[in-house]
Amino acid sequence: MKKSVLIVCSVLVMASCNTKKNDAKIEAKPEMNYATFGDSINAEGALTKDEMLAKYNTLKAGDTIDVKFKATIKDVCQKKGCWMNLVLANEKESFVRFKDYGFFMPKNAAGSEAIVNGKAFVSIESIDELKHYAKDAGKSQAAIDSIVAPKTNYSFLANGVLIQK
Repeated sequence: MKKSVLIVCSVLVMASCNTKKNDAKIEAKPEMNYATFGDSINAEGALTKDEMLAKYNTLKAGDTIDVKFKATIKDVCQKKGCWMNLVLANEKESFVRFKDYGFFMPKNAAGSEAIVNGKAFVSIESIDELKHYAKDAGKSQAAIDSIVAPKTNYSFLANGVLIQK
């Protein structure tokens, strides 16, 4: 009798494990592959380059906002990848540096899509800073010498960056 009860229980357990699952189809969105630099971030909620330019236009010198946006990398520091310029709408750019110089970008990242997370602000850069950045970018001496006035710049301090693979 004990054997038959054990057999019946075993059959019931096996039968319950074989139930048919819901056949509803779930659509999977293909995720873009990104290389991560700095803090781990995701692509969700990133503003477009047009939306980011609108945010910059509301800022004045001294204002800072936390934001995440997506744009194309125009150029990267060719000495060690310690800064990059991202393309905004209307031929504007955002100059991006990295929190505490804790990470750097690949020097060949120009043309790639990037998502940056951090603090956006408007800065005014001195002539000396502009010449230093031009030298780092590999500009000619004539281009460096042509810098004669400070520049109002859309700046960004990134704590995390994603670059499309």
